[in-house]
Amino acid sequence: MNKQYIEGKQFEKIDITQSELVKGEYENCSFINCNFSADDLSGFDFVECEFKNCNLSTAKLMKTAFRNVHFSNCKLLGLHFQNCNTFLFGVSFENCILNLSSFYKLNLKNTKFKNTSLHEVDFTETDLSASLFDNCDLLNSTFDQTILEKVDLRTASNYSIAPYINRIKKAKFSKE
Repeated sequence: MNKQYIEGKQFEKIDITQSELVKGEYENCSFINCNFSADDLSGFDFVECEFKNCNLSTAKLMKTAFRNVHFSNCKLLGLHFQNCNTFLFGVSFENCILNLSSFYKLNLKNTKFKNTSLHEVDFTETDLSASLFDNCDLLNSTFDQTILEKVDLRTASNYSIAPYINRIKKAKFSKE
């Protein structure tokens, strides 16, 4: 079965329990006030898309492509981003809840996290070079063999990073 190609469409108030989103490639699309909680988004491609006020908590992301996708005011609990298609993977988050999610071994260079809750997030072996954590709460998040070169954590809080098991060259921290 071939994937459908959908471009430039706006989807509002989609609830996966009420209607099924067609598996396909979505380019330059907006998803507003949608509920994809516990849905299977495996094999979907999202390119240059935007998710606003959406719930994707515990959604399945096997081979899901997120290419330059922006999430704002979204609930993204327990997502396993490491299962996504890594080719041109690119995301940014603003005012989101990303608690209990995993970015294990992903390339997240230059990723922006703004005003986001990142409690117990797994960044093990992740490349976060030149990423920004602006006003983010990283309570109990895991940094193990993580590349944090040039990362900006000046306004982040509740993080614990062991310099001897992570690369932190030229990283920016607050005085505290």
